[in-house]
Amino acid sequence: MSGFYRMLSGRRFAAHEKAGSVGQGHNIRTGTKAVAENQPGRQEMRGSTVIGVALRTSVLMILLCGLAYPLVSTGVAQILFPQQANGSMLRDAEGRVIGSELIGQSFTNPAFFQGRVSSIDYNGAGSGSSNYAPSNPALVQRIKDSIADWQKHNPDVPVSQVPLDLITNSGSGLDPHISPQAAQAQIPRISSLTGIEQDQLKAMVQEQTEGRSAGVFGEPRVNVLKLNLALEALMKVKPVKS
Repeated sequence: MSGFYRMLSGRRFAAHEKAGSVGQGHNIRTGTKAVAENQPGRQEMRGSTVIGVALRTSVLMILLCGLAYPLVSTGVAQILFPQQANGSMLRDAEGRVIGSELIGQSFTNPAFFQGRVSSIDYNGAGSGSSNYAPSNPALVQRIKDSIADWQKHNPDVPVSQVPLDLITNSGSGLDPHISPQAAQAQIPRISSLTGIEQDQLKAMVQEQTEGRSAGVFGEPRVNVLKLNLALEALMKVKPVKS
């Protein structure tokens, strides 16, 4: 029996030796492969591949985001919203562009409706206001001048009835709207200068009044340029703009 056990032990030892030699060969081959991957030639090839992918991706994104997307967006806007996409321009009876419904204008002719005060004279190149505090002497003086101008051109309407938006600046200085009350307050002056009946002017103001956005946002408003275009059609004269 002892000889039989010695034979089994010898076979097990031989099997362990063979497995060890196989494992060492595998480690040698793995180490050789790792050394080969770290060779300079393979590193240069990998670097050039990364650069190529980056360049192709950059060109693709430039074509998609810088060319295709703007062209598609512009095309869709021109088809679905051509008026808004082209600046919401307004034209006179002869078809000439006289302004945008998004930017207010100054009307020096007292026979036309006046818009809000603009500290930048409605310059569309920029927007903003003086942001004076209520105690600022410059703001107080400007309001006094606005009230004096109102009393001069609107003697039939007392100062206590002047809507606030007619003597205050808008935040952007470009606001094209006034409140319906501000338009109604100017009707006596315009009626006396144009000869148009006040009831007709009131109906025109009501027709030009825009409601709240989506029925809940903002306040009812009147676009001064659109209102004066409607008034021009009644008077058959062109407004004088500064």
